[in-house]
Amino acid sequence: MKKINVALLGFGSLGQSFAKLLLEKKDEIEKIYDTTVNVVAITTKTRGNLVDAWGIDLERVLNNIQETGVIPKNNEMMLQRNSLDVAETVEYDVLIEMTPLELAAGHIATNHVMAALKRGKHVICANKGPIAWHYKEIEALAKENNCQFLFESTVMDGTPVFSIVRDNLKLCKVTEIKGILNSTTNYILQGIEQGKTAKEVIAEGKKRGFIEANPNHDIEGNEAAAKMAALANALMGADITPKDIDFTGIKDITKEKIQEASARGNVVKLICRAFNKDGSVQVKIGPEELSKMDVFATVTGTSTAISITTDLMGTMTIIEQSPEIEQAGYGVFADLLTIIKGM
Repeated sequence: MKKINVALLGFGSLGQSFAKLLLEKKDEIEKIYDTTVNVVAITTKTRGNLVDAWGIDLERVLNNIQETGVIPKNNEMMLQRNSLDVAETVEYDVLIEMTPLELAAGHIATNHVMAALKRGKHVICANKGPIAWHYKEIEALAKENNCQFLFESTVMDGTPVFSIVRDNLKLCKVTEIKGILNSTTNYILQGIEQGKTAKEVIAEGKKRGFIEANPNHDIEGNEAAAKMAALANALMGADITPKDIDFTGIKDITKEKIQEASARGNVVKLICRAFNKDGSVQVKIGPEELSKMDVFATVTGTSTAISITTDLMGTMTIIEQSPEIEQAGYGVFADLLTIIKGM
């Protein structure tokens, strides 16, 4: 039976969801793929780090985090390793980058990814930064070192978007992308439509865990811009960063504007678009009025949606309804199975 060693950079809700899937599907992975997955490193920003070449007991780590909030200590010499040190020195086959998004330029996660690729290691990236800011450079490095570089969980919480194009739309050219990609703004706009103030909706969303402590990046459109840069770069061959995108968030959308749109039979949604114009890929993000009959008007709450138009297969629309964190964990899990199958 083959053994594949995996290093996890980041172990928040996404990393823990992925770890639970590894434990749940351990027997099936071994039976179907004749492979055992051995996690040899876990790094976090505040909960401690762990490196064990023999394999980390994931169940023990998950239980310890639930009970104490930190990773259990079993090797004091290893506790001071940081994520870049792990990427550069630990012996692993696959690096999984799950650290928080750095919107300034994605340098931290990119450094982790490139360190692994330079060593000839496969990489799974759940962080939008490297794809949004440095995609072509990273893709070239992956090809140069004969490595797989996969990133299904960067958009729509692991819903198969990149893999559908890669594996099922062969020789199709993506000509347009349209989507509602930020669940926070979608949730806020619907709440305002229902008569609540933005402040009330945000407070409610934070309480229910839908909205982060500081939702400004969502409200201002920065997070959606990172996702669209990733999509345009990976699916349309663009070479852009979020700074190249014309984006407007929802901070100026008032209850009155939404009521006026409703009187016209419309709803307001934050729409992301990428399209070819004058030989280059253009991306625009901003609030739009849509007819209530439009398929995107039916995307409510924390759901998201994307339409991909190609030259050979027309337009395909995927709607992700009220995602759970397990879905993003599955995106990482599916990428790992793809790598295992190719090894």
